[in-house]
Amino acid sequence: MSDLIELSNISKSFDNFKKVKVLKKISYKFRKGKIYSLMGPSGSGKSTLLNLLSLIDRPTSGFISFEKKQVDFMNLKKNDILRANKIGIIYQQDNLLPDFTALENVYLASLAAGNNKQLSKDRAKNLLKKVGLANRLDHYPSQLSGGEKQRISIARAVINNPQIILADEPTGSLDFDTAKEIFQLLKSQLNSDRLIIFATHNRFFANKADCLLEMVNGSIKTING
Repeated sequence: MSDLIELSNISKSFDNFKKVKVLKKISYKFRKGKIYSLMGPSGSGKSTLLNLLSLIDRPTSGFISFEKKQVDFMNLKKNDILRANKIGIIYQQDNLLPDFTALENVYLASLAAGNNKQLSKDRAKNLLKKVGLANRLDHYPSQLSGGEKQRISIARAVINNPQIILADEPTGSLDFDTAKEIFQLLKSQLNSDRLIIFATHNRFFANKADCLLEMVNGSIKTING
């Protein structure tokens, strides 16, 4: 296994009347083939860190490298392409497009990466079948359960075969039995060339990761792994 992401002295501050330091000089290496859990109370920086890793936000200081190539946060177009092709994102609130069907929500992510429409549709159908939703292709988010919507979110996150899957409280809004099913589905997406990082408040799920990391005072503390 080799390092896929490296954080070098990453800090992030927000200016809300006064400057608030959320992340403080974090240095850490994430390796391929592993699943990482991020624990910590609300406001500890879990979501902020995931936003930086997804290139949605930029650090105040420090560097992020993917496969030893430093990210240029000023190059928005290049980072959009990188995100579309290399990073799959799963949210607590599924963030599905309400006016589009399950199939459309998944294959549109493939179109965004510049792929052929029919190939995108075929791959989306196959993925939805794999996550147990072959009979829900034409259903809209409002017609689906929370667990079904998260299955769609997982299919959408992996349609471009990303090397990195980032999940922010992916089971947080689900009942425990459904949460276990969704977590197992998420974990099954791991392979030797991919890493998964998920934030959670739930120690039951956090302990099932290869590496449990805790966010403490804006820094990462390794609990195991």
